[in-house]
Amino acid sequence: MTRVAAGIVRRAGKILACRRSAGMRHPGKWEFPGGKVEPGESVADCLRRELEEELGIAAEIGELVLTSVARYPDLQPIELSFFFVDRFAGEPERRDYAEIRWVAPSELAALDFLDGDREILDELTRAA
Repeated sequence: MTRVAAGIVRRAGKILACRRSAGMRHPGKWEFPGGKVEPGESVADCLRRELEEELGIAAEIGELVLTSVARYPDLQPIELSFFFVDRFAGEPERRDYAEIRWVAPSELAALDFLDGDREILDELTRAA
């Protein structure tokens, strides 16, 4: 099983959503930023590294919100761990993504998110 960390980056009541670029698997789909856990790396350390690489922010990883398993054709199952990220230094920049956008929780459902993010999307929308 592939382990992936994802961040629910929040600021001023909005959540950062990222749209995958043309060169990525599932281009054009929206997701929460993060990536694959490397051997010997904790899930929180992975997310901290990925947020620096993908968005240029130095993040303090907060509470684990949800862990779920996503299944996609032709891939082994993916264990997704979602964490709140409320504190970070720097301004998020679009390094790897086609677009990044601050979105109100009530507006998240209007974006075409990856299937693996749907469960946390439902949680965030319900909590709004």
